Amino acid sequence: MRVTFLGTGTSGGVPMINCDCAVCRSDNPKNKRLRCSVMVEVDGKHLLIDTSMDMRQQFLRFPFPKIDAILYTHAHADHIFGLDEIRRFNYLQKERIPAYGNRSTLERLLKVFDYAFQDSDKDILPGIPNLSAHLIEKTTEIKSVPVTPVPLLHGQGETLGYRIGNFAYCTDVTKIPESSFALLKNLDILVLDALREKPHPSHMSLDEAIAVAQKIEAKQTYFTHMNHIIDHERHSRLLPEHMAFAYDGLRLELE
Repeated sequence: MRVTFLGTGTSGGVPMINCDCAVCRSDNPKNKRLRCSVMVEVDGKHLLIDTSMDMRQQFLRFPFPKIDAILYTHAHADHIFGLDEIRRFNYLQKERIPAYGNRSTLERLLKVFDYAFQDSDKDILPGIPNLSAHLIEKTTEIKSVPVTPVPLLHGQGETLGYRIGNFAYCTDVTKIPESSFALLKNLDILVLDALREKPHPSHMSLDEAIAVAQKIEAKQTYFTHMNHIIDHERHSRLLPEHMAFAYDGLRLELE
């Protein structure tokens, strides 16, 4: 399995528009953060988690030949507004691409992108995305790859994390329900939301994320969805052993 971080930034990205802070002015490429998304490659299958609003830029920077399925964490703008870019992959692959999410995410996608979802038995339509919507509530084989949804709390709403093998991706989370901790046992890699130092109503702070990571006890934890308060080099020195900040372009190889 290979995991590529396409983006590791929060909804405003880093650098932010019209910001003159040290991180936004930084020359360190690890402080340049597009909006959150990852590509998971398993046995020749490419599973994209979220279609961020930076998707075109991400795929030009980190090319992939195809997308076999899309796993949506939730339907906030920074995680879905690159959906229209899927039409290029429909053209190249000559097939409709399945999209998975919880009920509220699919309802929002079908409302905002009603033109992009068609019945699976229909022909591919030119010039628009061609997707099929699939509810995921339990471990499901997606293109022969077992995928387990992990319910998470994101402020007043619910998002999904995803576990694939011994890798789990949990972005946009304030709290992990006790029932979901059982789905996160014996991980090699955990990816977890860590927005900033101060508490936030819909994201984990850095201290909160560290505490949750220590409870889960993955072999290695990477933090994502950071804003411009997090300086990669300076804040990395504050992290416990076996924890690190992810960055755009980071590639992980797992057995």
